[in-house]
Amino acid sequence: MKPLVIPIFISHQGCPHRCLFCDQYTITGGTRIEEQPVTPEIVKKTIEHWLHRPRKEKKQRVQVAFYGGSFTGLPQQIQRELLESVRSYIEDGEVDCIRISTRPDYVDDRIADLLKEYSVAIVELGIQSLNQDVLEASIRGHSVQQSEDALKLLKGRGFTVGAQLMCGLPGDNNSRLMATARRIAELEPDFVRIYPALVIKGSGLEKIYREGKYQPLSLARAVALSCKMKAIFDDHNIKVVRMGLQPSDELADKVLAGPYHPAFGELVIGRNLFKKTRKILHEKGNMQQKMLRLAAADESAFRGPDNASIKRLAALGLLENVELIFDKDQARQTVLVD
Repeated sequence: MKPLVIPIFISHQGCPHRCLFCDQYTITGGTRIEEQPVTPEIVKKTIEHWLHRPRKEKKQRVQVAFYGGSFTGLPQQIQRELLESVRSYIEDGEVDCIRISTRPDYVDDRIADLLKEYSVAIVELGIQSLNQDVLEASIRGHSVQQSEDALKLLKGRGFTVGAQLMCGLPGDNNSRLMATARRIAELEPDFVRIYPALVIKGSGLEKIYREGKYQPLSLARAVALSCKMKAIFDDHNIKVVRMGLQPSDELADKVLAGPYHPAFGELVIGRNLFKKTRKILHEKGNMQQKMLRLAAADESAFRGPDNASIKRLAALGLLENVELIFDKDQARQTVLVD
């Protein structure tokens, strides 16, 4: 059962500067921090609002998540005040744990001690790339070594650790991106998010895009690269919990260029299912009748826009003597032939 995640957006707070790709206010859909800084009162009000909403599952675990900025980059007193505002809900059993997002260079043993003290269980690291040239071109302000050290430290201290990665950053290419994915898999985070770089109004990426110094990925290329990355993580049993930014009308209006699609993750899953299906049907041959089984929950992703995957498989001659079944009891993202 998925937990109920109560989001607290601290847009750009704790960040030392603005990375080239970032317009955090647009990405989170939040307001500028000068207008509405996050306070303990806002945190409590948000928690109360979510806890009083009707829920299908009463036993659903509850997480309070500080998203959008670099939580551990905030002054320590503010970190304590925000975390303290959640403590009573944890003690009363209404909230199970806290999750935060932060930068790799704002993680050390002292910070880990503080997070443990306040029942923070999940930490997401904005790693983006494990290529130093790509990090510098994107004005990340931290090193590859700091990313690796932070992930190892947090894993060693018992936190559930997520790694946020991006494809299509300035200076990146296929070999660098796949090297990043393979190295991240070796470091064994508990989960990964994959985001394609978008040219958003107000970001540094907009400037170099308009100057002709940056060309974003096409949608097809971003989907293909994300599919390859996901395959690496799947092989290492590392869950990919999101692909593509959370869609919103505001984000759609602010994207100037790049592979934005409101169902980006579904496109990646669809490509992955197509490749699995093509491989298994090719191996089985088409001389005998067979049943191709996929999860009912994957039907839309598998078929793709305008039934494109079905048409491609048919054009390859792979659907002869094949009965296609979408099984409600089958595990998602699996392909079976019998």
